[in-house]
Amino acid sequence: MPMRVYVPVFGVATTLVLLLVHQLAQRALSPSPLREDVAKGNLARALLQVGHVFGVFLVSASTVANCVEGADVVRDVVWAAAFGGMALALLSLTGHLGVRMLLKHELPAEIERGNVAAGLAAGGHYVATGIITSRAIAGNDLESLGLSLAFFGIAQLTLHVFIALFRALTTYDDAAEIRGENVAAALSYAGLSVAVALIVGRAVEGNFAGWWPSLRSYGAALQYVGALYLVRQIIVQLILLRGGFSLRGGALDAGIQKDKSLSMGVLEASAYLAAALAATRL
Repeated sequence: MPMRVYVPVFGVATTLVLLLVHQLAQRALSPSPLREDVAKGNLARALLQVGHVFGVFLVSASTVANCVEGADVVRDVVWAAAFGGMALALLSLTGHLGVRMLLKHELPAEIERGNVAAGLAAGGHYVATGIITSRAIAGNDLESLGLSLAFFGIAQLTLHVFIALFRALTTYDDAAEIRGENVAAALSYAGLSVAVALIVGRAVEGNFAGWWPSLRSYGAALQYVGALYLVRQIIVQLILLRGGFSLRGGALDAGIQKDKSLSMGVLEASAYLAAALAATRL
């Protein structure tokens, strides 16, 4: 079979298998599947699951891109199953743990009661985790499998550290605002999470050239995360909103916390994503 046909067919099959495994796991672990959430109108749970499914598609594409060579079907299937299965498990586990860190034990109850802000923040975190997973888990041999796990751990730690540092810039408590159904705060959190994941994911990509050279290149690529601070405080707050300059907090925080301004939340999240996409092109 020509590669131009083989790869798309393999890609479709891989995506369907991973989605099926995801659905079976959700059926066993989740209170209700996506279909029931949509039918019942629970937008919070639907947003959470959409973020998870988005991550599955990212993992599937990465698996095919890195494991399929076309020379041996059995080899392609074996390594796609190994890397795809591991990536799916890591996505589910770290995504679940990550969103629980946001609201701790209160997250499931908030989503079950239909808190859209909680669902949006959790869904955004799953997308961010999917980006990291799809970029870190790559290869088609045992050595690559071990290196993928190592760099996945490094990338996940980096993601959470940067999110924590950036959320310390706000004068409001993100978790408290999201518990209070502040969708603007959830947009800010989700936009930042995905933007940081895009930059960290770009940093973790590439061929392994030894630990020191690889880690040095990884650290150098992370410099663009700092640009997100300038985007927030200068581009969004000072230039676009004309709210004056401040090193921390300011008019943007007031608009999101006190006014629960969706337009400000959308603007902040969009600016983060635009800056991150631009940085990954450099």
